[in-house]
Amino acid sequence: MIRPGDRIGVGVSGGADSVAMLRIFAELRTHLGIAVLVLHFNHQLRGTEADEDERFVKALAKEFHLEIESGRADVAAEARFHGWNVEDAARRLRHQFFATVAEARGLNRVAVAHTANDQAETVLSHLLRGTGLTGLAGIYPVAGLIIRPLLELGREELRGYLSDLGQLWREDVTNQDTSRMRARIRHQLIPLLLRDFDAAAVTRLSRLAKHAREDETFWRMLEDERFNSLATRESSFAISLSVDDLLSPLPLLPPADRSVGGDRAPDAISTLALTRRMVRRIFAELRGGREQLTSRHVDSVIDLAAKSQSGARVDLPGVYVERIFDRLCFTNVFAAPRTAQDGEATRKNCDFAYTVFRPGRMETASVVVTEIHRRFNLKMVDWPLAGSDTVVGWGALDFDRVQWPLVLRNWRPGDSYRPHGSRRVRKLKRLLLESRVPRSARGSWPVLTSEGKVIWASGYPVAEDLSPHPGTQTGLLIGEEEL
Repeated sequence: MIRPGDRIGVGVSGGADSVAMLRIFAELRTHLGIAVLVLHFNHQLRGTEADEDERFVKALAKEFHLEIESGRADVAAEARFHGWNVEDAARRLRHQFFATVAEARGLNRVAVAHTANDQAETVLSHLLRGTGLTGLAGIYPVAGLIIRPLLELGREELRGYLSDLGQLWREDVTNQDTSRMRARIRHQLIPLLLRDFDAAAVTRLSRLAKHAREDETFWRMLEDERFNSLATRESSFAISLSVDDLLSPLPLLPPADRSVGGDRAPDAISTLALTRRMVRRIFAELRGGREQLTSRHVDSVIDLAAKSQSGARVDLPGVYVERIFDRLCFTNVFAAPRTAQDGEATRKNCDFAYTVFRPGRMETASVVVTEIHRRFNLKMVDWPLAGSDTVVGWGALDFDRVQWPLVLRNWRPGDSYRPHGSRRVRKLKRLLLESRVPRSARGSWPVLTSEGKVIWASGYPVAEDLSPHPGTQTGLLIGEEEL
């Protein structure tokens, strides 16, 4: 964790735990052969008290002849702007400060003062909120730049250490506010567990987190590999993957039951655990963390994939998920463009046009449209089809009335045609609205044209004047599939 010659930043808030950590590092720096830099971040959440904390830490650094770097930010304002809760915003901005100073000052690590009590509180808060193995893993002793050398020490041990030294510290009065769940766990639940259930409850909860982290390490490796193999980053604010890949993310396994609450045969191979992790991973890629995502949110995404049709949508904290054909697209609400021209910009970014030439008899013309991850197949067949044949999922045109070549392109404003079975010409935009297709998906909606006229649109009947009739001898089948 720490090697001779390292430059270590020590995050000091002024509270007992961080002051104890600073004293330990100050006493051991020569023995360990390390350089120590004190780091203090003022969250500007407690007015003059926060400023007093900063002055206290600066005086402490001076007492031990240590350099100090301090930073500050209006955490509450940043939380409102980005849609974060205040605790999440404070952690993000504090860690951003640590990373900036580490790069500028050549720090190898930044130590923060989480204890075994913090670990126990974290595990309990995750349990009460509803968690899986990821939440049980609690706080990691090493996480990138951050190290937590006190994670196996109890809070009372550290306070006893400071008392023996006659060392003062600052108390954050907001930690006493039991309207917050974390404070209730600290001041009410854990004392109850220690008094009435098990005097070693904090140690046992910390041990549980350690075992969960060991399992979580394996799962994260698998999750990383599947995410890199299956997900597509559409832009800096959007990630997509196919419905099938989300519901069955492991190769060479039979598909499991695709509903969250459905009964599953005892011998069925379930990949639901990995599916849930894929949802959380994509969310974290877009939002920078998983903290606000609940199991209920995850279930809603799985149901969107398993039960919904194209155009359906669910909302997560700061992310919305749309089903577009057989793909799910996750979009960061706060990072995506918000101008009135967004719909037009999206449509232009999805523009495509592919010329389709007449296939030979009983041959298939295939067109791969990479922009929407789909393949379109046009097949010339005898008509009417034999009884053993099927056209389910395919459109069918009268081949002899089609004028070649055709153009497969995305929808454009003004597109209209008379679908088979309709008495009048319909605007394609109106059809998409009636089908509840989201605006972001309309710009890439595939249509097939002949001599500039729409003769087919994905999900809708072929044009009335080109549909097969009793005298049709040759048909043209149109099919599409997910890549």
